Amino acid sequence: MNKLIGILEDDQGIRDILEFLLSEEGYEVECYTTVNNFLTKKDSSPDLFILDVMLPDGNGLEVCKILKSSPKTSATPVIMMSAHADMQQMNSGCRAEEFVKKPFDIFAMLEKIVQLLNKGNPTTH
Repeated sequence: MNKLIGILEDDQGIRDILEFLLSEEGYEVECYTTVNNFLTKKDSSPDLFILDVMLPDGNGLEVCKILKSSPKTSATPVIMMSAHADMQQMNSGCRAEEFVKKPFDIFAMLEKIVQLLNKGNPTTH
């Protein structure tokens, strides 16, 4: 079964690029444009979350705090993205595993995703 990645990003261009790249890499992708849509989607359990910080109806840092405080999602890796925040703000805001500053290198982002999804699950090739 393919790994599921949940993306909360209001910028259509970034969302489309991530969705295309991750789909091409064999991941399932669920995209959300608002905090409300993201938080009301209850029937999925992504293996990794990618969250933008500045959203039209909320803040990705608050979403990260919610995810990390829930027993269901506390161990699920989170990648925060922002053009305005820095790592110190991310660390004080939530316990995300990674922070990516926009604009980002798409291949570096993919590498971080692969590392987080394979953490604790060594590949046997």
